[in-house]
Amino acid sequence: MEDFTIESPELRKILSANIKAGRKRLGLSQEKLAEWAGLSVQMINSVEGCRAWVGENTLISLAETLGVEVFQLLTPPAEEKKLDLDLFAPRLLLCLKQEIKADVEARFDRFLKLERKG
Repeated sequence: MEDFTIESPELRKILSANIKAGRKRLGLSQEKLAEWAGLSVQMINSVEGCRAWVGENTLISLAETLGVEVFQLLTPPAEEKKLDLDLFAPRLLLCLKQEIKADVEARFDRFLKLERKG
């Protein structure tokens, strides 16, 4: 059974394939995608080459530029047979929930500290 974390090699491959497919669908070079998304060409090249992961804002920017939803960048193509979606989706959701929870807790802690000071 595959272990999927938010930055797993398998998820990097999926993200890479979806960005390449979206870019080619729109007839964009890596340079033009980078320009339109407000990213560096090096970042696009690294993500498409499965050498880098991206943060939330970069995912959103790429999705908007490619005209898709963020989840579509992280979803295997329909013809992908190696990945069991029944196992993948719940794990991805769990990872995302954990990241959101940690972010909310950190923001709340910062808010409480500011309230105590003021």
